[in-house]
Amino acid sequence: MEDRLKIGKYSFESRLIVGSGKYKDFQTTKEATIASGSNLITVAVRRINITSKNEENLTDYFKGTNVSLLPNSAGCTKAEETITLFRMVRDAVGFDLIKLEVIGDSAKTLYPDIIETLKACEVLAKDGFTIMSYTNDDPITAKRLEDVGSAAVMPLASPIGSGLGIQNRYNILFIKEAVKIPVIVDAGIGCASDAAIAMEIGADAVLTNSALAYAKEPVLMAEAMRHAVIAGRKSFLSGRMEKKAFATASSPSEGIVEFKRG
Repeated sequence: MEDRLKIGKYSFESRLIVGSGKYKDFQTTKEATIASGSNLITVAVRRINITSKNEENLTDYFKGTNVSLLPNSAGCTKAEETITLFRMVRDAVGFDLIKLEVIGDSAKTLYPDIIETLKACEVLAKDGFTIMSYTNDDPITAKRLEDVGSAAVMPLASPIGSGLGIQNRYNILFIKEAVKIPVIVDAGIGCASDAAIAMEIGADAVLTNSALAYAKEPVLMAEAMRHAVIAGRKSFLSGRMEKKAFATASSPSEGIVEFKRG
């Protein structure tokens, strides 16, 4: 059965998205990304070169692969600068699938500025961008983002880079109920089991970066994440058994033949 991740006009085989930051070099970034099976890798446009032909360029490492770059606006704090950044990127390299990220607290939590995010999303959607919006874990905000044109919402599971895992599974469920667009758990994934949990509770996809880049063996962790996302998705689709307060015998007592001494 075909089960692809669909974001606006785009479709992807993998439900795992990875980031490009924090690795020791581009070669390790490429090896881990390929091992993850991901079709998308996020690139912080303000922090990494993707346009200059005279400098080492991440795009060169993924030529000939099935991995596409997903520009994000990490480091932006205002709607206006975010809009300008993405317009420049599209003019330079033609990308129109973007990860919208407008940070409100860059000193400690890296939480999004929702008001600025909504402003930017509305303008960029009218410009024809396919927008994946980093957001908090509020279902009302997620619905507002959908209403102004976001093609996917990306609620945090816990603070960016914390590795704390899924701290808000009920909030993720509430967001799933509130919107019809894909819900992609973004931020806080620390290990493969975190990714599996996110998928088992119904997330459409998972994004992770630090869990791979900071692992002692990034490529091995990437492989683990790949399998965890697949397993979690299959577990969700198969339908979990009902939880019960008491034990239920695997072999019921009904119908057992009783032997009596004669």
